Amino acid sequence: MRIFGVVSFVLASLWLGGCSSTSGVDALQMPSNETTSSVVRPSAPVSKGARTAVAERTVETASMSGAARIKPPAPLLDENNAIPDDENARPGDENSRPFGLAEEETVNFPAADLPDSVEPPVQEAALVSPPKRLSRAAPAMLASPVTRYAFRDAKPINFGRSSPRHLAVHGVDVSRWQGNINWEKLRAQGANFAYIKATDGGDHLDPMFMKNWRNADAAGLKRGAYHFFYWCRTAGEQADWFIRNVPKVDGALPPVIDVEWNGDSSCRRKPSRDKVLEKMQVFMDKLERHYGQRPIIYTSPDFYRDNLRGAFLDYPFWLRAVAAHPSKVYPGRRWLFWQYSGSGLSRGVSGRIDLNVFHGDERQWRAWLGGGQMIADAD
Repeated sequence: MRIFGVVSFVLASLWLGGCSSTSGVDALQMPSNETTSSVVRPSAPVSKGARTAVAERTVETASMSGAARIKPPAPLLDENNAIPDDENARPGDENSRPFGLAEEETVNFPAADLPDSVEPPVQEAALVSPPKRLSRAAPAMLASPVTRYAFRDAKPINFGRSSPRHLAVHGVDVSRWQGNINWEKLRAQGANFAYIKATDGGDHLDPMFMKNWRNADAAGLKRGAYHFFYWCRTAGEQADWFIRNVPKVDGALPPVIDVEWNGDSSCRRKPSRDKVLEKMQVFMDKLERHYGQRPIIYTSPDFYRDNLRGAFLDYPFWLRAVAAHPSKVYPGRRWLFWQYSGSGLSRGVSGRIDLNVFHGDERQWRAWLGGGQMIADAD
């Protein structure tokens, strides 16, 4: 009887242990508080529109503004209701539709109809970040000889003793309107550098940009990219668009912001001088942080007169002056590049081309390419 009682006790203990063990397994199947919930996996693949909406959420950095605010995402447009926003578009031009290097990721932001006094949300930043230096190792092309001037001009101007021909290093700026360029012939005519139109506004990429970018480099020209600034879009959107489409490569010339009043633009807005300077600073700060190079400001006489006299004294300028020397058109302004003709003629290009010259001799050109900071005198 005692033995039966002991056996019964052992059996009962084993049965209770089994129940306890099963409860433990069930408990392990409950969600644990240690499981991270910071990453939520979607139940279905994320649509391209949703990805683009996140990618294009812009935080704009204003260096001349006060309060810090964050910009909400802009509404997306699909292919059926997208509106081209190319201020240089011509009627019937099929190339004017917005597209990027990866076309499926392009988004078209409609221009908000805001008064000039209202700027989309921005976030404060330092006025000017000190320029970062790229590698001090000079690229191989720095050892190549400068090609001498051999251009012609459909409308030649006699600049007298101030002729750009007295300067050593000439170059060009191009866009899609030059069509297919023979860069080797252009180089042989005296083009030592080329500024290539990349973007304008916040959604337009010049369709010839990447072809020109690659071929100019292959032909031995120093190359840089420029952005045509659009006054009906935020500066942050435009900087992001430029950065998205223009490669960051060693040896490239500093990026350029092209600021003008464009009577052919779909944007008729002319902001106040303070707003113009603020927008430019936002754009240039963003590019300088990304590329590690201080941007160059390209401008024309009327825009300069209205907005830029006495401003941005520590930035290099590229000045358009096709009828007189820059010292007469922009008194007191120091400059780095001079666009002296809009009617240049050259082998390798059909039609006319803009001609430019560097303000310095060959030695100064090589020093500047090697990373030297330089803002030439006004004379």
